[in-house]
Amino acid sequence: MRLPTPEDMRVYGARLAAHLRPGDLVVLSGPLGAGKTTLVQGIAEGLKVRGPITSPTFVIARVHPSLRQGPPLVHVDAYRLGGDLEVDDLDLDASLDESVTVVEWGEGLVEGLADDRLEIHIDREAGDEARVVTLRGVGSRWADTPSDSLQE
Repeated sequence: MRLPTPEDMRVYGARLAAHLRPGDLVVLSGPLGAGKTTLVQGIAEGLKVRGPITSPTFVIARVHPSLRQGPPLVHVDAYRLGGDLEVDDLDLDASLDESVTVVEWGEGLVEGLADDRLEIHIDREAGDEARVVTLRGVGSRWADTPSDSLQE
């Protein structure tokens, strides 16, 4: 799917949040500046969690509690992590069941946390602000969710 502006990315994140529930793992990938954090800002808005949502590059992980009895958002930036041992040190699996966990730069690092996950790859289009978003549901959790419904 093609999203022309950063605002479209935020709006899409908010719509995507309607499909997310406690225990969901979302793995984001794409180049620097692709819009991963912007997408998470939209997801946070849709989940109605406490902000602000900024890139957790230096703190690595932030927990954003719900403002309305929903699941908290665990926002992780795995960019600076060196491997599986450092991921294990974050103890993400301790809160995975009750949270929506979104991991930027998690490809190749966090797939072992859950059998089910939503993988989202974001690419930039040359010459403008547009982004191309590709979704891939892995596991039985996403088998019954048509990808079309996630792209609306």
